[in-house]
Amino acid sequence: MNYIDLLPASANHDEIIQIHQKLQTWVNQNKKGFLRYREPSEGLQQFPAKSVDCGSDWVKIGISEELTVTEQNKVESHLRTFMPWRKGPFSVFGIEVDSEWQSQRKWQRLVDYLPDMRGKIIADIGCSNGYYMFRMVPLKPELVIGFEPSIQHYYCFKALNNMAGISNLHIDLLGVEHLSLFPECFDVLFLMGIIYHRSSPVECLRDIFTSLRPGGTLILESQALPGESEIALFPEKTYAKVPGTYFVPTGNCLKNWLARAGFTEIDLFCQHPMSSQEQRRTDWMRFESYADFTDPTDSCKTIEGYPAPDRVFIRALKK
Repeated sequence: MNYIDLLPASANHDEIIQIHQKLQTWVNQNKKGFLRYREPSEGLQQFPAKSVDCGSDWVKIGISEELTVTEQNKVESHLRTFMPWRKGPFSVFGIEVDSEWQSQRKWQRLVDYLPDMRGKIIADIGCSNGYYMFRMVPLKPELVIGFEPSIQHYYCFKALNNMAGISNLHIDLLGVEHLSLFPECFDVLFLMGIIYHRSSPVECLRDIFTSLRPGGTLILESQALPGESEIALFPEKTYAKVPGTYFVPTGNCLKNWLARAGFTEIDLFCQHPMSSQEQRRTDWMRFESYADFTDPTDSCKTIEGYPAPDRVFIRALKK
């Protein structure tokens, strides 16, 4: 069943369908950039897993005994076409995909602050390959929708879930800018690693507020400046070598943005400095990573000379 049929009546169903169909027509083009990821994703469909475990740090899809050595080699070859793997870790038929981010650490920090997810409609904005969506499965939501405009991540999730066969997880090539089509649709919304890429962060948070049902919960994770001031940095070009970074707030500034957007009971429940133990190069992500983004002579500064980031976790409610 298409996820659109499962949305509440408040959703703009006709417009969502139109955009969904347009995006599907676009992504189904037989061009090299699309086939690069579509072909391996489709190739992995022939390997449905007999066992799936989303309750441990490594999301486990199948075990090695389910495949022959030849089949395992084929699966690994397909999985490597989705490099670099940013989120994880995953174990796919015994093949350990060690991602750049040790995403299980973020999940461990936030899981005790989640509302009851049973029977709820959830959105994960910028879901990447869906690691956090898979981690939500043991909490028994009715529906989890991943918004992900990247073709690479879109097909990576499709590949993983075609093997896992989890029917209440869905993904679409949508971005945060499409949230206005989903008024009062979501009980819980995850916005992790996104807000500092938005040129109008308060407007973005207002769209999120509108998309939540009354009583809904936002789980927000972001990089942030250390300190107690209510300020945000607007970098000249890049921040920690990352282009497309607009405002990097302190935790208190971010709380003020949320309050201005209408949220209440705003709880900053975790803040910690970033480190190369959490974000690093691996055999599945061979490009520059966090150690390359900071000043080699002073780990408290980015390579540009700005304060090095903390990561903050906030829960906020829509009354």
